[in-house]
Amino acid sequence: MVTKKTFKIFVDFDGTITKKDIGEILFLRFGDAEKAGEIVKDWIDQKINSRESWRLLCRTIENLDKKEFDRFIDSQEIDDSFKTFVDYCNDNRHEIRIVSDGLDYYIDRILNKEGLSFVQRFSNKLVFDNSGGFYPEFPYTDEECDRCANCKRNHIINYSDDEDYTVYIGDGYSDLCPAQYCDFIFAKGSLLRYCEINRITYFPFENFTDVIDKLNELSARKRLKKRYQAQLKRKEVYIQG
Repeated sequence: MVTKKTFKIFVDFDGTITKKDIGEILFLRFGDAEKAGEIVKDWIDQKINSRESWRLLCRTIENLDKKEFDRFIDSQEIDDSFKTFVDYCNDNRHEIRIVSDGLDYYIDRILNKEGLSFVQRFSNKLVFDNSGGFYPEFPYTDEECDRCANCKRNHIINYSDDEDYTVYIGDGYSDLCPAQYCDFIFAKGSLLRYCEINRITYFPFENFTDVIDKLNELSARKRLKKRYQAQLKRKEVYIQG
């Protein structure tokens, strides 16, 4: 009898768990849309890093209507199959963590609304000041790896070890680095295109039902091979540490 494998699973939030990239559309909606669009493009083109982009984006919003801001966040939807996926992970002893380069304010609000506040997550912080303004803070930054404000790679390293099978699920530019440190990658959007261009093995997915089906197949295999390049990348970090 084959013992089913368990996985350490790391999931992006914006555009992966949610149907839209909330961190981007918030600033297009409430800030200066033209400036916000330029800032996002500069980040994608690597002219600025994620920390700088969040600082600049926050400055594009003036005289924020907090109630309207909250209503807009509350109107955003998550993938219809994500709750089922969380239940699946719990039932099968797969550890699941959300790793986001977004902001905790909307992430926490959406997870609370969906009854998923118990899911562990790591993100950047949005701090509101007494004058009605707000600014970002970065509790999980890495000065040596400064592409993202929240270093997702470090969470993967901190919450897995050599004998674990690691899984990354994502769709965007902030997922390009951390996905490379995981054995199995589920990709769509920009992450999928990156994997194709760089010949990185991945599984395409449209929703979390697709992920469940593939994980069931993987966990039932008698022998499960880890991705060699991911092992090498993790080893590099261990040696540096």
